[in-house]
Amino acid sequence: MDNLENRNESNLDTIPGVTFSGNWTRDQSWWRENFRDRPYVKADHLFEYYEPAYRYGYESAGRFRGRTWNDVEPELRTGWAQFEGPGQSTWENIKDAVRDAWERVTGH
Repeated sequence: MDNLENRNESNLDTIPGVTFSGNWTRDQSWWRENFRDRPYVKADHLFEYYEPAYRYGYESAGRFRGRTWNDVEPELRTGWAQFEGPGQSTWENIKDAVRDAWERVTGH
């Protein structure tokens, strides 16, 4: 997995029709504080396990703006391994967190 802190910030907060909190750093802080309250989070997993999924959902909501989750989920599934690299989480284990971040950004 690449270092998420060093990834370039995309300018997602300027995409028309999509509501963003402003930048990933702000969303990242929100997720760090609130991830334990999500129904898919396993007690033995730390924030760092879910962080790549939240980032992927956040970025994907901008990249696929105007499309529904059901339309893009197959593409996101395929892209997950490339985004995360040789990490420990499979799409089936992480997709709820990706979708959660997607829905936070898109408001759906």
